[in-house]
Amino acid sequence: MSQTLRFLPSTPNLDLNAIIDILVVAFLVYQCLMVVRGTRAGPILVGILIMVSLYGLSLWAGLEALRSLLSFIVPYIGLAVIVLFQSEIRRTLARIGRKRLMGVIAGGFHAPESVSEILLAMEEMSAKKIGALIVLERDIGLRTFIESGVRLDSRLSRDLLISIFQPGLPLHDGAVIVQKERLAAAGCFLPLTTNRELSLKLGTRHRAAIGITEETDCLSLVVSEETGRMSVAAFGELTQGLSAAEVVERINRHFGVQRPVLLPVEDFPADIPLAHDHGSPIDAHPPERVN
Repeated sequence: MSQTLRFLPSTPNLDLNAIIDILVVAFLVYQCLMVVRGTRAGPILVGILIMVSLYGLSLWAGLEALRSLLSFIVPYIGLAVIVLFQSEIRRTLARIGRKRLMGVIAGGFHAPESVSEILLAMEEMSAKKIGALIVLERDIGLRTFIESGVRLDSRLSRDLLISIFQPGLPLHDGAVIVQKERLAAAGCFLPLTTNRELSLKLGTRHRAAIGITEETDCLSLVVSEETGRMSVAAFGELTQGLSAAEVVERINRHFGVQRPVLLPVEDFPADIPLAHDHGSPIDAHPPERVN
């Protein structure tokens, strides 16, 4: 027993530096697990860990045949991880980079007038069951996705949004990306989420809304073409069945607006139901959160 203990490393003293070290490592491991949770990367990661464990076991137990076999594979695991997990690594780095320090908010979307225009368009499209996907840029740039669509760089307005998403038009199926006060592009292609925990009833538009928020810190606004329900996606989570007031509240919360945006009653056309109208189809369903 004493000979076995002689080969074990001595336990370091648990001081402040050790506690900080443990917490940082735990945070990084947690972030990695959250990234691969529910994705196809999970089983791949388990297989890699099994191979590394077998290699360590072969060294400890003196299994030369197994060690020789794995010695040709284990050195290339690092390269394999980069190739297989490139999207997950990019998502993790973006998640770490979008953490805001000390409440400092850099750039982004802060215009109450633009919020009013977007909400007016969403309510009208919701009443008419016109599908729409609007992405609001925050700190992480969306230039890659803007270049995949048709550049507009136009002033944001309700009429323009409704015109873009009219069924049958070329830009109807793509996403609109908003940068601050400008409508940057339309008909943009977005990455689809690969989260297997999501409901199979979610269509391509909703999966694209979730997918773009998994890789960046933007906010996605969705109008369902089938039900007309409004939804909001942020940080890989989708909340469905929201009213106009709830959409405004989530926009303010996401972009750090301290004072809520008040939408004047006279700005709403008579044929568009208001958020507080309990008889409107928008409020007919309670909010549903999809993780």
